[in-house]
Amino acid sequence: MRNKLLILLLGLVFAGQAGADGTALQRQGSRAAQLGWEAVGRLDLGRAGYCTGTLIETDLVLTAAHCVYDRQTGAAIETGSVRFRAGLRDGATIAERVALQIVAHPGYSPGQGFNAENARHDVALVRLDQPISTVDADPFVLHSGPVDDKTVSVASYGRGRSEAVSRQRQCSLLDSMSNLMIFDCDVTYGSSGSPVFARSGSRGRILSVISGMASVNGQKVAVGMALPERVAELRAMLRRNPTAAPDRAVKRLRVGQGRPSSGAKFVRPNGG
Repeated sequence: MRNKLLILLLGLVFAGQAGADGTALQRQGSRAAQLGWEAVGRLDLGRAGYCTGTLIETDLVLTAAHCVYDRQTGAAIETGSVRFRAGLRDGATIAERVALQIVAHPGYSPGQGFNAENARHDVALVRLDQPISTVDADPFVLHSGPVDDKTVSVASYGRGRSEAVSRQRQCSLLDSMSNLMIFDCDVTYGSSGSPVFARSGSRGRILSVISGMASVNGQKVAVGMALPERVAELRAMLRRNPTAAPDRAVKRLRVGQGRPSSGAKFVRPNGG
């Protein structure tokens, strides 16, 4: 599988641009089916479309870094146009919040395209303008350590299933190397940022985030990254750049721009 991974690194494309084969997904179309998964939601990105995001704190959403940049210009998407819709199901949501602050990992470079280095760092955190109660949506925690039986699951929104989360209850971690992971999970357009869960007791823990797709010997696979170190770095960036809430009457710092204006803040890679 290590040889396959080397081939994989030459052919990465964004999850928003390719789909995986398979029919194992199950649409969570009822409230009963959705119970326990309310923390997974659709992250609407204004005119840029949407990705999938997951609460890891009551006011903190985990997603892919490439989701928070405009694909055409490489510019950071304005925080005010980013909305997290927790537990979205056929127009109804558990809760909706606007982004207050966005931090993408500094190792991710939107101008470089999708390569192995970017895939390793394709992680972002979105701070919400108001927390979502754990009674409504219980945040997931990150997984650390090995995945003994290589069995994982994924929850995602995507093309043709954008109005309710779909779950693939079982897919596999095929291999991992140098902070990259590959899975045979079924993802498609809009699945970028989807959480991949490792089994842990009665509730899964987030092992990785879907970054993109590739073809390995004719098999479409999903690409993710190791999370604990990356997320810890992003949390530290947020701590260094506190932002007022909920009125968002703070200075905005855009990537590559030092001139402030009113509104929320996109944290620059250098932490400024």
